[in-house]
Amino acid sequence: MFTAMLWGCGEKKKETEYVIGFSQCVGSDLWRKTMLEEMKIELSLHPGVKLVYRDANNSSSKQISQVRELLEMNVDLLIISPNEARPLTPIVEQAYNSGIPVVVIDRKTSSSAYTAYVGADNYQIGKMAGQYVSGLLKGKGNIMEIMGLPGSSPTIERQRGFAEGLQKSSNIRITNQIYGDWLKSHAERELLKMRNALDATDLIFAHNDQMASAAREALYKLGIKKKIAIVGIDALPGQGGGLQMIESKLIDASMLYPTGGKEAISAAFHILGKEPVLKENILQSLVIDSSNVQLMKLQWNKFSSQQRDIERQQALLSEQRSLFENQQVILNVTVVTLVLSVVFGGLAFFSLLENRKINKNLEANNVEILDQRNKLIEMSEKAKEATEAKLNFFTNISHEFRTPLTLILSPLEDLINNEKINALAGKNLKLINKNVFRLLRLINQLIEYRKIEHGKMRIRSTSNNLTNFISDIIETFQLAAKKQNIDLRLFSKESDVTVWFDANMFDKVIFNLISNALKFTPANGKVHLTVSKDDSHIYVKVEDNGPGMDQEEALHIFEHFYQADPNARKGSGLGLSLSKELMNLLHGDLTVESRKWHGTIFTITLPLGSSHLREDEKHTHQETKREELYENAKIYTSELEHVNREKSHDLLYELKERSVLIIEDNPDLLHYLAEKLDDQYEVFIANTGESGITSAYGQVPDLIICDVVLPDVSGKKITEKLKSDIRTSHIPIILLTAQGSVEQQINGFESMADAYIVKPFNYEYLLARVRNLMKNRLLLKSHYTSDISSGNRQPISKSLDKKFINDFSGLVEQNLGNENFSVDEISKALGVSRVQLYRKVKALLDCSVTDYIINRRLKKAKFLLINERYTIAEITYMVGFSSPNYFSTVFKSKYGMKPSEFKRKQAPAP
Repeated sequence: MFTAMLWGCGEKKKETEYVIGFSQCVGSDLWRKTMLEEMKIELSLHPGVKLVYRDANNSSSKQISQVRELLEMNVDLLIISPNEARPLTPIVEQAYNSGIPVVVIDRKTSSSAYTAYVGADNYQIGKMAGQYVSGLLKGKGNIMEIMGLPGSSPTIERQRGFAEGLQKSSNIRITNQIYGDWLKSHAERELLKMRNALDATDLIFAHNDQMASAAREALYKLGIKKKIAIVGIDALPGQGGGLQMIESKLIDASMLYPTGGKEAISAAFHILGKEPVLKENILQSLVIDSSNVQLMKLQWNKFSSQQRDIERQQALLSEQRSLFENQQVILNVTVVTLVLSVVFGGLAFFSLLENRKINKNLEANNVEILDQRNKLIEMSEKAKEATEAKLNFFTNISHEFRTPLTLILSPLEDLINNEKINALAGKNLKLINKNVFRLLRLINQLIEYRKIEHGKMRIRSTSNNLTNFISDIIETFQLAAKKQNIDLRLFSKESDVTVWFDANMFDKVIFNLISNALKFTPANGKVHLTVSKDDSHIYVKVEDNGPGMDQEEALHIFEHFYQADPNARKGSGLGLSLSKELMNLLHGDLTVESRKWHGTIFTITLPLGSSHLREDEKHTHQETKREELYENAKIYTSELEHVNREKSHDLLYELKERSVLIIEDNPDLLHYLAEKLDDQYEVFIANTGESGITSAYGQVPDLIICDVVLPDVSGKKITEKLKSDIRTSHIPIILLTAQGSVEQQINGFESMADAYIVKPFNYEYLLARVRNLMKNRLLLKSHYTSDISSGNRQPISKSLDKKFINDFSGLVEQNLGNENFSVDEISKALGVSRVQLYRKVKALLDCSVTDYIINRRLKKAKFLLINERYTIAEITYMVGFSSPNYFSTVFKSKYGMKPSEFKRKQAPAP
């Protein structure tokens, strides 16, 4: 009986559990995130199933290793979206042949060795778009088509289907076609070049919604007021998706491109349940525009709500199951306890004694725990005191910094005012002056903030004419504003507005807000200050038309040391927080209103009259003078000054042999390095990670210098991306960073960087590293320049470069007899542009593509002349020359004799 009870207590019911492996080619974009979300929603209806997810991040080799890992885990079914068809085919066939069902989603492999395929038909979606556009334009109009990546199958199929859908409308013409490479930034850049074409365009059709949104922004930037309809593809839900774009009227319509996440999981469970399933599952699409977007959003919100309800119910069910199991255990234990109490009643007294001992031990433990808690509280207080001591030390030493900074500024201004010295080193002196004032501003802000924290900031309010006070401050910024052609003005209906405030505090708030507005307002923009009042308060609004902030950034903008990531120009993150604290001390308030890409408005609120002030806060002596305002303004305006760094090339200027790309978000350091390197190299610059990557692909420089910390993409990520791309894998990369620990340097080298230099650095050291890396690249070239097809050439050190050379040389060998074989065919076959092909071949082989092809043809002709019995005319056409005369001329220029003479000399003596 006891054995049965104990067995019942220990027995647990095991549920059948499936393990499904999902290998995604890349999971970073919104469309594939939606696919994963739909899978999770469908899986929530099947408790007891485990999904193992792997993201290959656009790497076929990484995806292959991840699939092997999933197979070693003995998954019951594999779902895969292949990064590339051919490389992934063997591992998918291996899984399928080993008996594991395989569901291929979105992209296919090169064979039919899979259980089921789930995906949409790009041709039909394109055709549906064409038919919809035909109806939207009522059979007449001009269309601009923004296509995806050249040569990709979705681009080709969607374009072909779109053209088919327009065939019935003879008065509709596709007047322009451009490639946006699936990216918003690329599409916008191309559209900004098409101003004249856009004026004659009635509708823009983009192959995805991101490029469609780029079209809307381009129309806005170009100031085109003509109504141009925009149609995209994807119609994804959620933040930034196509449904939101349609609802906000950024685009007019989108073709739903279903992800297939739900359908893939549904097919998986049919397979696992031994139910019949179609091998090819083509997903249907529909048009979404203003007539049905709300319905689609309601459906998606309903799905999301139902998903949350399901998850909540599952949690409650799990809780109830756990409670039931606990109660069952308690019941069994109670029964066993009762039986044992009857059989072993004598043990009850012994247990009582043991319990008393345990209670005493618990009491002793409680005393020890209380003692430890008191020690922890004491240690916490000591740590707080230590932290405060460190902050005090930092504040005190910040005070000490002001003296040497003053001693630097005074002689520095003398040097700047000296015409002879200014002519020799004026730019560098102004750069030093600007950064000294920047350091002084940071120190002042830190000291003032610490005063506020310790309650040592005292208000000395006086009665002031607010309009005149603000006008004086604005005047100090006019020079900086004019340099950027920014309209800086004050608007006030009343000229005499008397307000009580502490001038020394209030001017810091105004200085900070105007300085920030000018810093983030583009050239030819505006910064307007408006003064207004009601019965009890005065309001000062500082409005700009800069990039603005989203709701999340605006919510945290007054927090200590907060910085919004998208801003390329960084600050300390302390200025606005300090301004907020100063306004609180002045019994006022500082608020912000902002929308992304629609500018920012900061509003200062001050109470009228003096009833809100204590007697010790009121003073009659006016402390701030115009001269003092000017001196204080220099701390803020110095950061807005721009040193003229434009290069002036004369008509005889020649491009330099080697080129360097500098990616750095600090404009001073960026232009300083550009100027220094410009003497020896052709210099390209970029101030963001994305623009740097684009420039690297477009310019294909000989070396890249990149900062590690950038506002959008880190330098390490840039290095990994460029080193993993066949177009740029050969370019040496130097990383610059303030992260100087050994671990951070190791991490930098693991991202495949060629050098890692810690700031502050010596320029001569940087220049030596640049020269050394370029010299090593030249040594590497010497291995390939003689004859790439020879058997004794040196091995290429990097796998991507080796693959490129093998593919290139093999393609040339296969087409030696084709006299019409061109550079365009090579670039198309290798998947790179003409410019990238020329620069890649030049970088690795030190010769042009045309020279390489001619040399290979001549070498093969030389071999045939020596070893075969063909006529010279036959050999001419076998190696791809158009005529024997041309062949004879080229052969003689290479070997110093005509082919007939060469063949005669090679013939054996009679």
